[in-house]
Amino acid sequence: MSLPHVKLTDPRALRGYAHPLRMALLGLLRQQGPMTATRAAEQLGESVASCSFHLRQLAKYGLAERAPGADARERPWRATARVTSWDDDSDDPQVRAATDELHAAQLALYTRQAEEFLARRVDEPTEWRAVTGFSDQSLYVTAEELAELTGRIDALLAEYDDRITDPSRRPVGFRRVSLIQLAVLSASSGGGPATAEAADEPAADPADPAPADPAPAAPAGAGEADEPGADR
Repeated sequence: MSLPHVKLTDPRALRGYAHPLRMALLGLLRQQGPMTATRAAEQLGESVASCSFHLRQLAKYGLAERAPGADARERPWRATARVTSWDDDSDDPQVRAATDELHAAQLALYTRQAEEFLARRVDEPTEWRAVTGFSDQSLYVTAEELAELTGRIDALLAEYDDRITDPSRRPVGFRRVSLIQLAVLSASSGGGPATAEAADEPAADPADPAPADPAPAAPAGAGEADEPGADR
C-alpha cells in the first residue's frame, strides 16, 4: 500500500520543517494521533506556548492541521499525512541549501535516537538485542544501480505499511522499530579499475564476526525521519 504523504518543494517549507521540536511534534502526532498543544507539551517536556507556536508553524507548511475536539474548549492538532517527502535533485541553489539544512537536522535527530537507544540497550531482552544495532557495507555501484537498490528496499519496507495505518494488523510481541537508512558517498573518487579500488579496502578477516544488526533507513534527500514521521 502507499501511505498518504505530503511533499515539500518550497525552500521556506523545507527550512521550516528543519527544526528538532517540529520534527518531534509531527512524529508524536503520527504515532499517537490528534492531540492538543498542552498534551504534546506534557509528552515532550516542553512549554505549552512553545508547542503551540511550532504546531502553528507545521500547519503553515501543510504538515499539521486542526482536528475536531471533544468539546468547544479542546483544540487538538493532527498530522496531514503519514510521510513527508522532498526531492534532492534540484538545480535551484536555494532549494539545495534548504534540503542540506533539513538533512543536517535529520542526522542530528537520528544520532540522538541512536544514543538514547544505546543507553538503554543493555536492559532490552536478548532476542531484541540480537536483531538491533548498527552495521555498514561498502558498495561499488552506479547512481542508477543505487537508485534501483533503494527502490527495492522501499518496496520491501512497504509490505509493513498496513501495520502503520491499522493497529489490528500488528502481531503479538511487536515493537516499534526505527529503521534508518544512510547512503553516503566515499570521499575517494570512483570509476577506476576494480583492482585499484580493491587495493584501498582492507581485506576481510575470516575470523572476524560479521557486522552486527543491519539497520537501513529513509534515503537521504527522499524523505524524513520516522518519528518525526516516516520521511521518504
